[in-house]
Amino acid sequence: MLTDGPVLLRPYRRSDAVAWSQVRRANREWLAPWESSVPGDWDEVNSPATFRWVYRDQRRSARTGEGMPFAVCLHSDGVEQLVGHINVGNIVRRAFCSGYVGYWVDRQVAGRGVIPTALALAVDHAFGPGGLHRIEVNIRPENQPSRRVVEKLGFREEAYHARYMHIDGAWRDHIGYALTSEEIAAEGGLLARWHRLRARTP
Repeated sequence: MLTDGPVLLRPYRRSDAVAWSQVRRANREWLAPWESSVPGDWDEVNSPATFRWVYRDQRRSARTGEGMPFAVCLHSDGVEQLVGHINVGNIVRRAFCSGYVGYWVDRQVAGRGVIPTALALAVDHAFGPGGLHRIEVNIRPENQPSRRVVEKLGFREEAYHARYMHIDGAWRDHIGYALTSEEIAAEGGLLARWHRLRARTP
């Protein structure tokens, strides 16, 4: 588990099925425009029954080293609430040592620093125990909230990917952001950078 204040990142559990489905179904309008196209009705592909396949895939990717998936939770007074997801995926080792990060969060907690904190925790884990050197995040140009997350954390904008991924019924352009371990080493990691940024914000 990775924690900072009320933000907790942990592996998924089989018992997350109902909570995962509820938050996904409640956030259809918030999430669907930014997620890769999958066949089927939103409620169907985000049902508790479907979660068992999601859980199995997450466990497999973690076991094989292809991914570092986490449930994003808020915890207080012994109560834990699942509010999102973050994954370092498509991991390639050897001379590349790189991965791509994807994330989503419940609209009800957006703007409260949950995902920037979760991203900082995941990146520090990936660069530390995970042994990676580079993290990439690709975001649709129109997705301003997600772009603000990576920009405030200091990810470099370094590419424009035309028709990069099939999302919401069409091939969508993406902006590529990246960060390497050297860029944050002197600051004590990305979470330390995030803490300093928040302390300076009135």
